[in-house]
Amino acid sequence: MPSTSSVLAELDAAETAREDAEAAVEEVGEDTIDRVVEKLERAERLLEKYEETATGTGDFQSFVAFQGEVDDLLDDIPDDFPVRGAFEAYDDRLDKRRVSESDFENARDALEPAREYRDLLETRADARERYREAVRAVRDRLDTVEERLADLERLHELGNADLDAPTEELRDPIESYNDAVRDDFSDFRGAATARDFLDFAETAAGYPLVGIPHPPSDLDAYVREADAGEKPISELLEFADYSVSKLDHYVEQPQRLKRAVGGNTTYLDRLDADPLTVEWPPLPADELRYRARELVAVVARFADDETVALAREVRNVALRGDYARLRTAAVAADELTAEEQAEIESGQVADDLEQVREEREKLDAALD
Repeated sequence: MPSTSSVLAELDAAETAREDAEAAVEEVGEDTIDRVVEKLERAERLLEKYEETATGTGDFQSFVAFQGEVDDLLDDIPDDFPVRGAFEAYDDRLDKRRVSESDFENARDALEPAREYRDLLETRADARERYREAVRAVRDRLDTVEERLADLERLHELGNADLDAPTEELRDPIESYNDAVRDDFSDFRGAATARDFLDFAETAAGYPLVGIPHPPSDLDAYVREADAGEKPISELLEFADYSVSKLDHYVEQPQRLKRAVGGNTTYLDRLDADPLTVEWPPLPADELRYRARELVAVVARFADDETVALAREVRNVALRGDYARLRTAAVAADELTAEEQAEIESGQVADDLEQVREEREKLDAALD
């Protein structure tokens, strides 16, 4: 990845080159350049079109047509036309009774003064593209610097954390809730009918902060319509491993069960209590409060009153006035490596933070 100094230096150089190239075009006049280029390209097309047929002892009719088109080209160029002399020299190289390949090359060489006009446009186009690439490089560097800045600001914040803060006041209610909801969900999954279990999953999917996915449509339709939907999920998963002939003794439409349940075992296996638990370190206060509110609504559909009360306690934890301080301490204790801690204590993080902020200011100023 190029450094800040290198991308800024290239941006300055690219901007200068673009301005110079645009000034060169403006000095001559873009309309004038376009007129010269139009005649130049017409002359070049004639050479390309007739070189094989009009040279040497080739096609005489082609030679005559070629000479006529060259004369027409020259007739279309006014006496005061820029670099008319180049086109006159072009005509002189070809005004012969017989032309050779070397005459064609000489005619091309004669057009060089006209090509300088086209070069002005090409140089400007290249300079503009160079400038665009330089701007993109500065933006890419700014993205990298801002990512680094975010990391350093995180370290700086964590470095100021009170590592002696009583983080257990957050951890204890969260762990108590997590243990309880895992136990209750395990009991619910084991005892509920597949129909009731998927009803719960469908309802829970309507709470996006919980993170339980909607049941697959074919599975949902099967457990709603088939008698096997009255059996627990664990039994349906066991049935899905049976052969069709063996399964025929246990359920109607065994092939449908194989498709609906066997084809969705990954969904059923992953439908566990994890989305209902609260991570550690916990989310920022607002995020935890909103998520806990949804958890209370979802957990109440299968858990006992004590577990629901624990979910409410998690929500209340996020309302504490010292939540941010305790959470920062928990994040610092959980995430800071020994190397990062040493960098913070040595002052390296503070120094790097100042330097990266200066880099961002320079990059922002350059883009402005």
